[in-house]
Amino acid sequence: MSRPGDRRPVVVGVDPDPGHRTALAWAADEAARRRLPLRTVHVEGAPTRGYRGRDVPPSWQEWNEALHKAGKHVLEEATDFVVARHPTVEVESLLVEGDPVWVLREQSRDATALVLGSRHLSRRQEVFGSASIALPVMARTHCPLVVVPEPEHVTQEPAYYVVGVDGSAHSATAVDVAFEEAALRGAALRALLVLEPGRLGIFDERRPEQESRRLLSETVAGRQARHPEVDLHHEVVRGHPVDVLTDASAHALGLVVGTRGRGGFTGMLLGSVSQGVLHHARCPVIAVPAPG
Repeated sequence: MSRPGDRRPVVVGVDPDPGHRTALAWAADEAARRRLPLRTVHVEGAPTRGYRGRDVPPSWQEWNEALHKAGKHVLEEATDFVVARHPTVEVESLLVEGDPVWVLREQSRDATALVLGSRHLSRRQEVFGSASIALPVMARTHCPLVVVPEPEHVTQEPAYYVVGVDGSAHSATAVDVAFEEAALRGAALRALLVLEPGRLGIFDERRPEQESRRLLSETVAGRQARHPEVDLHHEVVRGHPVDVLTDASAHALGLVVGTRGRGGFTGMLLGSVSQGVLHHARCPVIAVPAPG
């Protein structure tokens, strides 16, 4: 995620509900671990949309001022939360009016990581509902996107991360991030390559298990040398990638995947692995774009 001397902030989208602070806590902890500034972002809605009050609607200026005041209050509460948790973390607040997806994509350009919360709505709501912005942000993010579920999940000891490997450039970058995160947390790492069945439910015999093990070993070899302190376990598993990765991450510190798969366009399609684990994982999901 970051390079030596890098001061790009950890950016977090702030939920206006003070009862939902898991994503903010994750982002604050990450900024503290990396000794980076934290940028809290709250995006105001357009003041001229969606008025359903019974009284005469207020003027645009009054409504805009009310939204601005409420947004400043949200950010002030978020800053107080972070300072109480990590007094040494430098906090910058940003109040923006506009489309949340566009704003957060732009924020990802100069960020070490972009952190969002997830309340695990139904599958249809997650994909089509206005409450979900993680999927469209993931499609065009310029930095790793971390989606943190509400409420906080229960991790297992000894702590571990899970990373999905498939041989693609996105997957290789995801492995880099997974090693870095595991090293920062003093955690182990499970690297999984999943052999999935074809249309008829038959596993692809053109890619036998031995070849898959070779690919997996080559992908992690150099990275393990750079992080010898990380206890690495790599496995080739038969099954559907979303099911396997979701099961493996049940009590993990996080699940790391590339935003796209071996086809190059996979991550853009509904039902892909990266989108599937966003729906089903109960731990933080770190979706990593390929460089450039």
